[in-house]
Amino acid sequence: MTDKKALDWFVYMIEADDGSYYTGISTDVERRFDEHCGKLCGAKFFNGRSPVKIVYQEAEHNRSSASKREFAIKKLSRLQKQRLIDAQLSDPKHG
Repeated sequence: MTDKKALDWFVYMIEADDGSYYTGISTDVERRFDEHCGKLCGAKFFNGRSPVKIVYQEAEHNRSSASKREFAIKKLSRLQKQRLIDAQLSDPKHG
């Protein structure tokens, strides 16, 4: 039996104002986006950049699987990341 609480981690991508993508993990993506916008608790990636919008999310990860998936996404090319975003946008479950 899987503990639902253990699967409360998300992998997300944020598009920055320069068109680049930031990938991270959190248990609350909206809160984390707000933290990135506020600069106080945001990632160093956003020094000199501003977060624009959340463009991708994956749910039902535990801390370990979220970290592994984050690492895998960070290794993707920009085109591969764009395809991942596009595939989610065309998925009726996320539309």
